[in-house]
Amino acid sequence: MEDEKIVSLYWQREEAAIRETEIKYDRYLTKIAYNILADREDSRESVNDTYLAAWNSMPPHRPAALSAYLAKLTRRISIDRFRYRSRDKRRGSEYAVSLSELGDCVSGGNTTEEIVNVKLLADTIGIYLRLQSEEARNAFVGRYYFLDPIKEVAAYCGMSESKCKTLLHRTRVGLKEYLRKEGFDV
Repeated sequence: MEDEKIVSLYWQREEAAIRETEIKYDRYLTKIAYNILADREDSRESVNDTYLAAWNSMPPHRPAALSAYLAKLTRRISIDRFRYRSRDKRRGSEYAVSLSELGDCVSGGNTTEEIVNVKLLADTIGIYLRLQSEEARNAFVGRYYFLDPIKEVAAYCGMSESKCKTLLHRTRVGLKEYLRKEGFDV
């Protein structure tokens, strides 16, 4: 079913919207959740929570790109679940690994100034990525937005794992330099 029709079902408050969303996007959303949580049961719960969040947010929202909207909901819900779970026990996941890789580029503090500048930082990172090659941009987004393992990023970018690691490292180093040049304290 087309995304526009699925969104219309949400707006009409038809339960079929959730079934159609699950049919079309379940594997995609589960993969995103699993990359963050590294636990099948928690991933399943996050995806189910995504369906509920979509139901509760449409209307008033009418997403132009349903897949991106659902991915954003899934990431937010899964990251929240990861943080909650990590308070009690530490588990490895692609989310934890990718955060540690980016730790040298961006600090994780919560000062008022940093909170206010989050949007500016996101825009600056977006500008930096647009200046990179398509290969570097795809690898960076795959690794740090979709939280895919290096092996998968290398596969869909058509390169070896070693080349992928090198490309990601160089992109992170370049990002760090770019952020400094733009006035961010990294």
